[in-house]
Amino acid sequence: MNERDLAGNYLKGFMRRRCRVFVAALILLAALTPVRSAASGVSEESTKALAEGNTEFGAELYHEIRVADGNLFLSPYSIFAALAMTYAGARGETASQMAKALDMALPQDELNPAFADLQGRLNALQEKGDIQLNTANSLWPQAGYPLLSSYVSLVKRYYGVTITPLDYGSDRETARRRINAWVEEQTRKKIKDLIQPGMLDPSTRLVLANAIYFKGNWSTAFKREATKDIAFYRLAGDPVRVPTMVQRGQFGYADHADLQVLELPYAGNGLSMLVLLPKKTDGLPDLEKRLTPENLIKWTKGLSRQEVEVFLPRFRVTSRFDLGRALSSMGMVDAFDRRKADFSGMDGKPGWLYIGVVAHKAFVDVNEEGTEAAAATGVGVKMAALPVRTPVFRADHAFFFLIRHNPTGSILFMGRVLDPTVAGE
Repeated sequence: MNERDLAGNYLKGFMRRRCRVFVAALILLAALTPVRSAASGVSEESTKALAEGNTEFGAELYHEIRVADGNLFLSPYSIFAALAMTYAGARGETASQMAKALDMALPQDELNPAFADLQGRLNALQEKGDIQLNTANSLWPQAGYPLLSSYVSLVKRYYGVTITPLDYGSDRETARRRINAWVEEQTRKKIKDLIQPGMLDPSTRLVLANAIYFKGNWSTAFKREATKDIAFYRLAGDPVRVPTMVQRGQFGYADHADLQVLELPYAGNGLSMLVLLPKKTDGLPDLEKRLTPENLIKWTKGLSRQEVEVFLPRFRVTSRFDLGRALSSMGMVDAFDRRKADFSGMDGKPGWLYIGVVAHKAFVDVNEEGTEAAAATGVGVKMAALPVRTPVFRADHAFFFLIRHNPTGSILFMGRVLDPTVAGE
């Protein structure tokens, strides 16, 4: 297969000066220690509101970064989690802007327990046989820097963080290696060198990190012997032949005017991959423009379980981003401005800390057995009322996909495939 280096684009970030909060928002893929839930008594409405906010945030963030070239993959949940820990220490206008940009409908005192409840539900899925879904959070403060005990207690209680002091002044390279080693350990080496040289400097006072790992087998696996090379039509350039998985079976399916939607459940049915396939081979850009939380609900609800013939390419994608510019465009401006940021909820010093960078890296591998650490999106064809042929879902052109937690509707991962032959880093 011919490969073109279309993935792994960087979005340029913001400056790094004086005292700052360094937020490493990760999609990390590994077997993690379950985070202890401290959110007993959290209402179902609060958890639902949090999940809805995560969905809205993911859709808006995707709009900001979709201008990058090539395949794309990210974890809205992971980015949301890392920024939620940061938001817990924000005050004043900085907190207001973050709440709006992150679509946080809950006040801070309700958000944190709701997040602990959602995180506990996700980690509980690791007990469901063929599913591994684990999340973890960590804080890496400058050694000796006086964080407020109230903030430390909060993130320990609701986010289950581990706290490891580091020296960003005289031993930055060791600090970078320590954080990256944690990342690699938590991700079974799927994510390497998240913290790039130059991201840390003597002004760094805190790194907040989230890690999420997913590995799940399909409820109904594809047979390897049925996989065959089929033409995949790229948005630009000649088609490429890619290994394409094939099976016929009972799946959730919907046929809309200009797209098909297919649901591929993982073992236990707690998680699913939803594939949104435009009917036109060049229809993905238009679909992306209309990708809103309202349309996602409209397109993916009421799927009819029916027999569908499915064609889905094997693919592997790695993406890396600096999300500072995207988050600022979404309204989170003051958090990146060292003159205006207010994270006094962390250290009690208004105007002292600000966010210097938000780094994100994501990996996904979709094959006949299932999915590791990410998502895929498939769209199916709606069955007519009276005798019709079996719908055919042929993902032989660019498509969008996501992985959601079905009980809450929270979107854990999302992305697009423009060329299945390109894996990125």
